[in-house]
Amino acid sequence: MDVAQWIFLAKAAAMGVVEGLTEFLPISSTGHLILAGSLLGFTDDKSKVFDIAIQTGAIVAVIIVYWQRLRDTAAGLGQGTPQAKRFTLNVLIAFAPAVALGLLFGKAIKANLFTPTVVATAFIVGGFVILWAERRSVAARIHSVDEMTPWDALKVGLVQCVAMIPGTSRSGATIIGGMLLGLDRKAATDFSFYLAIPTLIGAGVYSLYKERALLSMADLPLFAVGLLFSFLSAWVCVRWLLRYIASHTFTPFAWYRIAFGVVVLVTAQMGWVTWHE
Repeated sequence: MDVAQWIFLAKAAAMGVVEGLTEFLPISSTGHLILAGSLLGFTDDKSKVFDIAIQTGAIVAVIIVYWQRLRDTAAGLGQGTPQAKRFTLNVLIAFAPAVALGLLFGKAIKANLFTPTVVATAFIVGGFVILWAERRSVAARIHSVDEMTPWDALKVGLVQCVAMIPGTSRSGATIIGGMLLGLDRKAATDFSFYLAIPTLIGAGVYSLYKERALLSMADLPLFAVGLLFSFLSAWVCVRWLLRYIASHTFTPFAWYRIAFGVVVLVTAQMGWVTWHE
């Protein structure tokens, strides 16, 4: 390969790291990918498919971390265990709203909202929502995902749909939304991770199928590098986050969102950075 191809793969690796580090933190992976892609020149239609496809690498990391629970659930479904059936049903119920709204409005959202300005604004608004949620005293009534009812799952699924606005954060919406709905921090985080599995795999497969005309075998190294680095960075991030939430709040992430959003808006307004719309 020539130098240009190596540079292209290095950019793919960088995008994979960005995806893996931000997918499960309440700071919006889509927003960071849009901004990183703007700086690196990943802004064409194929790059948008790449951004969605490499989420699958991050999901593999979640599957590995939660493998024991997922394996037990699969075994329980085979044996007709009520707990396994209830857990699976709740994940499917929470997954359904995103599927419906994504099919109805996904194309319009990508065409009109996937811009650095929208992302930066969502960063800031979402940051203030997290600050408000962390300061609001809500007694948790659900301390495990196994205590959730289908109604609880549906409400979390509806909250997840807010994350269709880039910069909002899927994990942020489901975790903070879950906490506001009565889940404790650990249960909300766990359910957010479980819900991510069908949501992100479904989005990746659908995007690859829908935009298959844009792709060729020559793109395989690009996607392979992005998936690998997405997986590795997500695996580190997920394990760290599960330890972090045991004794910390999400307040630092809120301030990061606000500061980052302000930086993007100011640099764009002053002309210091050319953020591609």
